[in-house]
Amino acid sequence: MGTAEGELQAAQLGVGADVAAGTAADAAVDVAVDVALVPILDDNYVFIVHNGHGAVVVDPGEAAAVISWLEGRQLELVAVLQTHHHQDHIAGTPSLKRRWPAAAVVASGADRARIPLQCRSVGEGDVLELLGRRVEVLELPGHTRTHLAYLLPPVAGGRGELFCGDVLFAGGCGRLCEGTAAEMHRSLQRLAALPDATRVWCAHEYTLANLRWAAAVAAAGSAEAAAVAARLEDVQQQRRRGVCTVPSTIGLERRSNLFLRATSVEQLAERRRHKDQWTG
Repeated sequence: MGTAEGELQAAQLGVGADVAAGTAADAAVDVAVDVALVPILDDNYVFIVHNGHGAVVVDPGEAAAVISWLEGRQLELVAVLQTHHHQDHIAGTPSLKRRWPAAAVVASGADRARIPLQCRSVGEGDVLELLGRRVEVLELPGHTRTHLAYLLPPVAGGRGELFCGDVLFAGGCGRLCEGTAAEMHRSLQRLAALPDATRVWCAHEYTLANLRWAAAVAAAGSAEAAAVAARLEDVQQQRRRGVCTVPSTIGLERRSNLFLRATSVEQLAERRRHKDQWTG
């Protein structure tokens, strides 16, 4: 990226030009932010990272609820982060750009044709600074060929925040729409290596169905089956009360997510095939 382009994108992102241009990836930031969850469509979630003044929106599948949430709190939209090209993740972006024209759209540079309006095209290893927080870009193919996740590492003894789109779900993983089982397995193993306390902000409320499937296939009497059963009971109670089951944590997923726990590509592929065909 040239210096002029980097400075332009930095201005659009509200960050230092050195970070936007990738020349100060280790810039120290330590600013508290909150994460809000906005339900949309049938089972999607949009996430809003904010600091009381500015906001970053992740995967807006529609705009109306997001605009209402931001305007109701008098927050300025700084950026939109897109994990992948599916319409239930990007359809709201044009309306958000019309409302906040200066907001940057951050997405995979390898998928510009399918994710339009990009102001900052990113890939593996890129680092942004948004709202005073470091944001690391991870390439996680499997669900789609160019799927990204965005990681806010922990600061000041806190916990990290992972926005993983449709790669890792609470109790599950995404379908292999374009990627392979090998790619999905590698992507999930990367996420499994994150600290236990990392919060997992996945983009769909699929947890109950995922755990019902897991309870049906986990080996009877195993520690894995016990972890799944205990989590399923908790999730059933949450859903009866109308409570969202997102976010999860990496530690919880490592204990009770059969896809994250798959020990080989072959096991991951078999579990994914079984889940795709399961009607229970």
